[in-house]
Amino acid sequence: MKSTNTINLKNRPQGRPKLSDFEFTTTELPQLNEGEVLLKITYVSVDPYLRGRMMDAKSYIDPFELDQPIVSGCVAEVLESKSSNLKAGDFVTGMMEWKEYQVLNTDNLKKVDSDKAPLSAYLGILGMTGLTAYFGLTDIGKPKKGETLLVSGAAGAVGTVVGQIGKILGMRVVGIAGTDEKIELIKSEYGYDEGINYKTTDNMVQAIAKACPNGVDVYYDNVGGEISEAVLYNINKFSRTIVCGAISVYNKTELPKSTSVQPFLIKTSSSMQGFIIFDYKERHPEGIQQLAQWLQEGKLQYEETIQVGFETIPQAFIDLFDGKNKGKMLVKV
Repeated sequence: MKSTNTINLKNRPQGRPKLSDFEFTTTELPQLNEGEVLLKITYVSVDPYLRGRMMDAKSYIDPFELDQPIVSGCVAEVLESKSSNLKAGDFVTGMMEWKEYQVLNTDNLKKVDSDKAPLSAYLGILGMTGLTAYFGLTDIGKPKKGETLLVSGAAGAVGTVVGQIGKILGMRVVGIAGTDEKIELIKSEYGYDEGINYKTTDNMVQAIAKACPNGVDVYYDNVGGEISEAVLYNINKFSRTIVCGAISVYNKTELPKSTSVQPFLIKTSSSMQGFIIFDYKERHPEGIQQLAQWLQEGKLQYEETIQVGFETIPQAFIDLFDGKNKGKMLVKV
């Protein structure tokens, strides 16, 4: 094996990403050196935050380079090893290029056990998704039993986990999603007490007030935009807003005109904090241990939307912006 199929970023998307922004190429594989492994990709995670890395703008992580492979969380099988840490047949997770096969040093790879959980779970509930939900809610949200937790993007990968953790911690949990089917899903499968379909709601301020009669104590924000502005009118004294994502504005080509948050935060002595999961890198083992325990106890459920085939990765990514995923969006190669 001397070459592999690769997906490069061909153009920086203008607005919503298109298939023409991606290019399939063939890349030569390097020789295997000491401390390295040859990997075959098994699962690829496609995530909304990748859209930000496709822009040539300063952020918390360097942008993708044009005509170079895109990188995301993956699970892969070790086919050949020159490392004492891993052997052929092992499975690992880590940040990998969108290549069917690749040679990597083992320093940033983590071995995973398919007997303890399905391999796909290590990219979702026991990976970045679960950890984002766990640390965002528990560390920034500082939840208290009996409080009201409101979650936007509630049927997405992070949102489904946030709601369940909120219920485990004794909160009343309300979710916002974009279809009646998703509202039913979060209530029947993930324990949400109430749900709001924002696409069929004319007045989100009133709808949130009705679904959260005691106000909003903790808001887990996955979407930004007009939905999050409506939440501001319903926050309680000392409320905490966790800014995890802003998928509603990722594809905007002009600066949005938004409501000023300062008066709301001042009036209610509230806090609003953004974060990225890499902030908690040193505490990841702690989070995985707690999530795994809840999973084994049957307190956590999770759903995945899995596309099949290496060639489907770009379309699966684009589908995120149309809300076609329930739970975690993955590609099985």
